[in-house]
Amino acid sequence: MPWHHRPCAPRRHGALPAIAALFVLLGALPAGTAAASPASHRAPGSVVEATAAGRTDARTVPDIPAGTTAGVAVYDRKTSRFTELHDPERQFRSASLVKLLLALDVLGDDGPAALPEADRVRLTAMLRSSDDAAAGHYWTTRGGSALVTRTASRLGLTGTAPPPASHPGHWGHTATTAADTVRVYRHILDTAPAPVRTFMVDALHSATRCGNDGFDQYFGIPSAFDGPRAVKQGWSGFTSGGCTAAPAARAVPKPTPATAPDTRVASLDLVSEALHTTGTVGPDDRTVVAVLTLHPDGTPYGTAYGKVTRLTDSLDVPGAVRPAGTRFGTWGSGVRVRAAAHTGSAHLTTLPAGVEVLVGCRRRGERVTVPPYTNDWWAYLPQYGGWITQIYISSPADKLPGVPDCP
Repeated sequence: MPWHHRPCAPRRHGALPAIAALFVLLGALPAGTAAASPASHRAPGSVVEATAAGRTDARTVPDIPAGTTAGVAVYDRKTSRFTELHDPERQFRSASLVKLLLALDVLGDDGPAALPEADRVRLTAMLRSSDDAAAGHYWTTRGGSALVTRTASRLGLTGTAPPPASHPGHWGHTATTAADTVRVYRHILDTAPAPVRTFMVDALHSATRCGNDGFDQYFGIPSAFDGPRAVKQGWSGFTSGGCTAAPAARAVPKPTPATAPDTRVASLDLVSEALHTTGTVGPDDRTVVAVLTLHPDGTPYGTAYGKVTRLTDSLDVPGAVRPAGTRFGTWGSGVRVRAAAHTGSAHLTTLPAGVEVLVGCRRRGERVTVPPYTNDWWAYLPQYGGWITQIYISSPADKLPGVPDCP
């Protein structure tokens, strides 16, 4: 069944009992008694601080797809309120989200002007295209786990910790939370020196569809919302993601010396597939969105891609603009997106196997046969800027229902 796009998610407020339970869970007090809790016990920009001051309109149960474990935090910088919270302090392995910490540590207070050109190029690739070689370089040259510890301390992160002692050299096993991810973005946007902020935000605003390892990194925020947006994605455990770059194994840095076991990550899930979408949405980076997810081991990348996008699309995100069109599932692997409605046109990219796509309109083009199917209708995918034959769209009809003809 197609997942039909709806124009805008209504603003929804959690029931009072749910919000009360959240106060208890986070150790926060209602607004009327906030003074009884010392400010020193609340990290700046934290979920606890926000709820203790009464600045939350958050739901506590967003639309989590079946089989998905999620931590969610959505923070509206314009109103200083959380609009969505779900298990925001749950720890996940960060995958490539740790690259935000690596970049902040390298940039320091002086920003990119103080760095050699090679570092500026390396950092840009790490932030825009999730370059693993760059992350491995900085992990080994800047102290590995010690980098995580000092950056977490500097930013007041309460759920971020180095990788477990069993995996000391695996930077992607750094633990983090949705709440901490919001804190990181708020630091970049509101606290970091202007040169640091400009460099990082510009890179995240220009994130590429294809990661340097061949994975399509436009799930979640980039698929759910039109621009302006800035994104840093994370994925771990999957085998293939499509895109025109040849998929490659994720770089594993040389191990750093083991340290004493860190009890804060003793229960970190290193088996389930991880897929995270984080960033900002809306003019002036209005809303910070952090959606961290785990999926059962063996989940196909396209399946997780669709689930994370659906979850992100369901959230109350002030300032968001959702794209027009209708979403459909696809089947097959290696499905190519073409520049025009015929197989002789340029190959733009390759879809992750089984991913959902947003269809803007349809047009007759080259007649394509993939036994036992034949179809001359093509679907235009506005978020890819190209076409696929409708043979690979999961619909019983040759002409997709509810989709207009292209002009």
